[in-house]
Amino acid sequence: MTHPPNDNDRDLRELFTKARQAESRRTPEFDSMLTRNDRSRPGSLPGRRLLAISFSTTMIASLAVLGAGWMLVPRFEPEPVRIVADTAQLVELHDPVEPQPAPANEIFIASEPQPKPINDNPTGPLASLGYVAPLSSPAPVPAESEPARDSQVAAQQEYERQRQASALSEEVIERVAVVARSPVDEYIQQLPVPGRFYQNVVTLAPGVQDADGDGNPNVHGSRTRDFKVEVGGVSNVAPLTGARESKLRSRSEPWNAEGYRSIEDNPFLAVTGNPLSTFSIDVDTASYSNVRRFLSTGTLPPPDAIRIEELINYFDYDYPSPAGGTPFSTDVEFADCPWNPAHRLARIGIKGREVHRAEHAGSNLVFLIDVSGSMDHPSKLPLLQSALRLLIEQLTSSDQVAIVVYAGSSGKVLDTTPGDAKAEILGAIDRLRAGGSTNGGAGLQLAYRIARENFIPGGVNRVILATDGDFNVGVTSHGGLLRSIEQDAKNGIFLTALGFGYGNYQDDRLEHLADKGNGNYAYIDRLSEARKVLVDELSGTLITIAKDVKIQIEFNPLEVGAYRLIGYENRMLRKEDFNDDRVDAGEIGSGHTVTALYELVPPDKVGDLPDVDELRYQTVTDLSEQADSGEAFTLKLRYKKPEGKKSHLLSFSIMDEGDTMEAASPDVKFAAAVAQFGLLLRDSEHKGSASFRSVEKLALEGTGADEHGYRAGFLEMVRAAEALAAESDAIE
Repeated sequence: MTHPPNDNDRDLRELFTKARQAESRRTPEFDSMLTRNDRSRPGSLPGRRLLAISFSTTMIASLAVLGAGWMLVPRFEPEPVRIVADTAQLVELHDPVEPQPAPANEIFIASEPQPKPINDNPTGPLASLGYVAPLSSPAPVPAESEPARDSQVAAQQEYERQRQASALSEEVIERVAVVARSPVDEYIQQLPVPGRFYQNVVTLAPGVQDADGDGNPNVHGSRTRDFKVEVGGVSNVAPLTGARESKLRSRSEPWNAEGYRSIEDNPFLAVTGNPLSTFSIDVDTASYSNVRRFLSTGTLPPPDAIRIEELINYFDYDYPSPAGGTPFSTDVEFADCPWNPAHRLARIGIKGREVHRAEHAGSNLVFLIDVSGSMDHPSKLPLLQSALRLLIEQLTSSDQVAIVVYAGSSGKVLDTTPGDAKAEILGAIDRLRAGGSTNGGAGLQLAYRIARENFIPGGVNRVILATDGDFNVGVTSHGGLLRSIEQDAKNGIFLTALGFGYGNYQDDRLEHLADKGNGNYAYIDRLSEARKVLVDELSGTLITIAKDVKIQIEFNPLEVGAYRLIGYENRMLRKEDFNDDRVDAGEIGSGHTVTALYELVPPDKVGDLPDVDELRYQTVTDLSEQADSGEAFTLKLRYKKPEGKKSHLLSFSIMDEGDTMEAASPDVKFAAAVAQFGLLLRDSEHKGSASFRSVEKLALEGTGADEHGYRAGFLEMVRAAEALAAESDAIE
């Protein structure tokens, strides 16, 4: 199909001639250099090398774009070039101008700020593609005086100097993108996820490079270092959060790319074949506030985001304080199970000894702050800054603070500074800005090095990591990084992880880092949560009173037929690990309480559980004299002192007096309500007769004094979840 020539044809033909001239300036040496440079980049992936080879053989010529520089997308096949102009018309090499829909497969970059649309026609096919930022012409000023006229002349001269220095001609068409006609979306989808970081793609184009190695593309002719990217019609700006993501996504992939470790509910185990239950304690609370965030936005959380033990341990419980020289006390209580009345519920409580910060030699804190582009959202960096201000107000002259930031590269923005120099510290926090990709590994290495250099013997030495967890580039050896963190933890430098934001939140990564760093992990969804973690519970957050704390239960088969530990799926240990001091476990902070619940099956009710064939070579039939003691189980704990290498053992014999849930303490009722809530949200196969009404009834009975209103807040979450679950059932 052809059309008679018109003014638009002539303009587009002229544009096309310029493109051909630019293409003719390319040489085989340049193509070879492009591929060679990609091979030399640290962390280059096979997918990138394939992309570089493909690009180097068929790359479309670069076009200069006013202000933003070059906007290029490679050709993957030797097909006719299409140039998209501001009229939204297309030019093909062998045909006259023919109006067509805008192609779906295209890559372009646009600098910010964005005062000028690419397409002058706001309703055209290119209207939603993005913006370029031309040089800003100086605003006119009244020439009422000689100084004013001089100022205006100087401003105009500076504008002309900048325009000439940019090496770009205003005659170059500024609203042009070069389009690849092959299936870019499918190509991106086939790449391994690490290969989708947008700088890996756009820096392969002529005129675009990562000149300073910070992960941000540098576009020839542009002074802007942070860019929005669009591939296959999908922007790298998350529609949910407005934050700039670092990875490219295909159209079929959801924008909510949060990462959670898979959880499979602990099963019931028969005591005759599995008399020992061993796990590492956990004082993390991130799951609770993250679940609250989902519910507050009208969404039921994904099952893997729900770690029931973290929901239970979000709350303080009235356990007795430790006596003597032990770092913690234990408290055990039994009741019937609310969601399965034929079963029993055993609540095990531990309370850590309270240590005042004045008892320590001081605090050596290194804040490691994520300032990558994905943190550019009110729920992320601005909330983080407000949270850190609360913490800084608690510090004294015996404390010291350093601040490290990381985006494409890492750097120190505040040298180690006394805690009472608040204006200097707060000023550094206020100056933080988000932009770039995420080199989390380099940031961690620098933060730990600073912590080692300023180590306070007998004090608190801790790295506080604050991020959405989206570590993207720069970690060449993930395993080596974790081993380094583990070694520093053994030498007394612990890690606190604070998570922020949503949409790309990487919960599994932060949980794993905190585990390896002998630290704790909290999710900050609002300023009141920051106050809870960093003000009200500051000593517990910073001061560790016991590390590598393990629990082992030996059940009596005459009293308990089977058991199931509720939660702690990611904390299970082998029975042999209990006595092995080389095996890492959890930590208890000053004044912290830790709670664990077991659902117990009486011996006469185990017939409903799956069984195994009888053993051929051995039998387990002999019982010791202690089996007739009436003890339900023996509770054993192992722990190390914060600076210790050898563990200490505590052991307690526990009996079930047969108390009912009606007669149980408020703390047992409330913990049972929270556990039941978690079973419902996870839609657990073990939820039995659990219901939101039962959860609410138990929680109300167990609310107690509720000094900070946390338990009342839980009731609000229960009602929100019940309404959302009802809506979900109605839709189904």
